[in-house]
Amino acid sequence: MFEAVIFDLDGTLIDTEAQAITAGNAAFAALGVADPGNIFHRLVGTDQPTGRRILEAEFPGLDVQRLTSLWNEAFLDLIAQDLPLKPGVTELLDRLDRPKAVCTSSGQVEAHRKLRLAGLDHHFPVVTTLACVTRPKPDPEPYVLTAHRLGVTPARCVVFEDSEPGAAAAFTAGCTVVHVPDVMAASGKNAHLVAPTLLDGARRIGLI
Repeated sequence: MFEAVIFDLDGTLIDTEAQAITAGNAAFAALGVADPGNIFHRLVGTDQPTGRRILEAEFPGLDVQRLTSLWNEAFLDLIAQDLPLKPGVTELLDRLDRPKAVCTSSGQVEAHRKLRLAGLDHHFPVVTTLACVTRPKPDPEPYVLTAHRLGVTPARCVVFEDSEPGAAAAFTAGCTVVHVPDVMAASGKNAHLVAPTLLDGARRIGLI
C-alpha cells in the first residue's frame, strides 16, 4: 500500500524539544525575561523565520535577533553533548524496507548536523529542509516536494509527525499521516492515526 516513509526530524526522530526549551529559557533570562509564558508551545513545528515573527509580535521591544543568537548558541552546545533519539527510532529504521526521507523545517546546515550527531544520516538519502521550499509547513509544499524527490506520489507515502503544523502540511499534501505527539497533544484532525510511539504507529498503519 505504501511506497515510501517520510519523517519529520525534531520531536519525531530526535528528542530535541527539551533542549530547545532549556536553551530558550536561558536566552530569555539573559535578556531579562524571567517567564516567557507559553511561547515554546506556540513555536513547536514552526520554521525560524515564522518563529522570529511570533517572537517579535509577542515581545515588542525585545532584541529578538540577540535572543535568537543566544538561543541557537545554547541549543547547539546542548545537542553536541547529548542528542537522544525518540523511542523506537533505531528499530523502526532498521526494519523499514521502503525508501525513507526526512522533511523538516530546520535549515539545511542545522538539519544535516542533527542527523549526523544522532547517527541517522545514512538512513536518509533525501532530506528536505527549509532551504528547499518557498512555503514551509503548514503549507503542503515540503511534503509534495519530498514525495517527488522519492519518486512517488504523496498518496503513497506515510508521514510521521509530532506537531500540528507538520501534520497539517502532510495531510493537505495527500499523505497518510501518523501523528506521534511530543510536547503538545494532537488534535487528530490532521492525522489518519494518532499513536503514542513511532513503533506503535508503524504497526497500526501496517508498515511493520
